[in-house]
Amino acid sequence: MNLLDIPLDMEAEEAAIDILARTLWGEARSASVRVKEAIAAVVLNRVRLAKERFGKDWWGTTVVEACLASGQFPCWRLSPSFRTQLMQVPDTDPDFAICRRIAARAVRGALVDPTFGATHYRRLKEQPLWAERRRPKARIGSYRFYQILS
Repeated sequence: MNLLDIPLDMEAEEAAIDILARTLWGEARSASVRVKEAIAAVVLNRVRLAKERFGKDWWGTTVVEACLASGQFPCWRLSPSFRTQLMQVPDTDPDFAICRRIAARAVRGALVDPTFGATHYRRLKEQPLWAERRRPKARIGSYRFYQILS
C-alpha cells in the first residue's frame, strides 16, 4: 500500500483506536478481557447516543471526544504524572497490546456489546451517587454497567 491508497479517515481511526486503548489500559489494565470489552462498549454507546441526539451530548460524537470528555474517565483526570504514564505506555506492554486489539475491534464495529447499551460503569468497591437506586444492565467481573440516558 502506498500513501495514495491510504483512506483519508485512517488517521482519525488510528487516533480513536489509540485513545480508546489508552483509556482501557488506564481504567482496567489488570481486569479481564471481558471487562475491557465492556468499557469499550460504554464509550461506543455514548458516541452512538450523542449522534442520535444530533451531537448535543456533552460526551462528544467521536470516540476521542467521549474518552477525553471532562470528568468522565478517571484515568484522564488523575495527576499529570499518570496522564504522562498513560501516554507513554509502550506497545510492548502485554496489557496495552490487549487493549489495542479490543479498541481496534470496537472502533471498526466488530465488538459485540456485552453491556446491553450501558453508558456508565462502576467498580464494586465504589458507590457513586448516580448509581443509587439504579439496577445494572450487566455485571461483569467486579464491575457493574448502567444505562443512564439523562
